[in-house]
Amino acid sequence: MSVMSCRCCGIDVHAHVVPEHFPACLGRRMPALWPSTAPAHECHRHVMIADRVYRTVSDKCWSPSRRLADLPAMGLSHQVLSPMPELLSYWFEPADGQQLSRYLNEQIAAMVAEGNGALIGLGTVPLQDTDLAIAELEFVVKTLGFPGVEIGSNVNGLPIGHERFEPFFAACEALGAAVFVHALKPAGMERLVGPAPLQQVLAYPGEVGLAAASVITSNLLVRHPRLRIAFSHGGGTLGLLLPRLQQGWQVFPALKEQLQASPVEQARRLYFDTLVFDTPTLRHLVDTFGADRLMLGTDHPFNFHDRTPVARVEAAGFDAAVVRQLLDGNARRFLALDAATT
Repeated sequence: MSVMSCRCCGIDVHAHVVPEHFPACLGRRMPALWPSTAPAHECHRHVMIADRVYRTVSDKCWSPSRRLADLPAMGLSHQVLSPMPELLSYWFEPADGQQLSRYLNEQIAAMVAEGNGALIGLGTVPLQDTDLAIAELEFVVKTLGFPGVEIGSNVNGLPIGHERFEPFFAACEALGAAVFVHALKPAGMERLVGPAPLQQVLAYPGEVGLAAASVITSNLLVRHPRLRIAFSHGGGTLGLLLPRLQQGWQVFPALKEQLQASPVEQARRLYFDTLVFDTPTLRHLVDTFGADRLMLGTDHPFNFHDRTPVARVEAAGFDAAVVRQLLDGNARRFLALDAATT
């Protein structure tokens, strides 16, 4: 198979949804940070949080037809939908978080149903309450038929490697649910000098790198070897942290005792998207994590997204077999798509 024959078969695992409207909170009181939308210019709407504009988004965030129209030029045959990370809302009371999660999950399911087989859903769960999160996970997988969920890189400051989330990840493994980790409320914002978009540009990679490191240092995949978990933005800084962590594991007895398998071995059990905007960096990630660990990611339909994900992979100089893995083979394995159709 030639590289060119793969041009329109890519599966984008990192694309976001914002509903056109949000329901009024059905709880006893409206949370201060409950989201809403308001009209903006042309086919855009403002996402409002605490009566302030959080982000202005286009109708591609909620319209399947508008979204699908972009896919051929990007070289994509399928796109995986997950909520805009700020909507994960772990800071809500658990009941309010469950209500918003259910609404988002049903909105994504409706988009998938309109997508003519090209759209795939990842749900969200109220991870601030483990029991509610597991219940919603079961709804997402068993009732909606989604292959998995998106979660944030931390839950109100707790890294996802924290022991508190052990029952949730055990449930994901038992259900065969894939987990896609996106940076959320990143650490270190006080060190940035410049406008708000630097959060996405500079703080997200550091945050997701720390989240991935917490999975390694907590031995999560040693305990749950069948868990499929992926990290956005190429794993962020993990690719640069990993050699230091590996060397530290060899030097410091405390790290040797803590980590039940080498950091490199554990890192090569994780998945990562290709959203790094740079072909040399992409080659480095394949060298570091393995050609079977990388999947296309774009951040579509936000302005700051990769508009040529397939072309970028093709330009990296991989052979045809590796290209095919990155374009769709690894995503199919991560999402268990082939198992779902057999």
